[in-house]
Amino acid sequence: MSIDVNNESGTEVDEQAILDIARYALARMRIHPLSELSVIVVDAAAMEQLHIQWMDLPGPTDVMSFPMDELRPPAKGDEEPPQGLLGDIVLCPEVAKKQGEEAPTQHSMDEELQLLTVHGVLHLLGYDHEEPDEKAEMFGLQAAIVDGWRGEHGLTGASPAPTVS
Repeated sequence: MSIDVNNESGTEVDEQAILDIARYALARMRIHPLSELSVIVVDAAAMEQLHIQWMDLPGPTDVMSFPMDELRPPAKGDEEPPQGLLGDIVLCPEVAKKQGEEAPTQHSMDEELQLLTVHGVLHLLGYDHEEPDEKAEMFGLQAAIVDGWRGEHGLTGASPAPTVS
């Protein structure tokens, strides 16, 4: 799996954890090991520009996903998943820090960035949360992936509650 993490935010983040949880999520979703993903960490001003440009919404957001080849998890029974360019995930640590502090179960900026990375991966794979049934599926899968990764890394406690909109 080729995953690049590029921190352009000026904020120190746990890039290794972002890389590790992205790799874990893609493996869990059975994405071809030769697929490619880019994760870019930006400051609030850059995220706000992207948010306005692509979503026509004001202010910075926590995570944005830009799919490329529109890869999807293979159906059960498929022997060979397709490979390709998954796309880009853009994270904003300033928003992640605020969300982590304001969450019912307060958690660190890095824990929020890990959750947002999985959220971004799921969006790249076609998952959404516009409808209640889609939201239940996506957020359930997101929690299972984060909890599985945390368990494998000996981190205690459940994953942070989803704070993404």
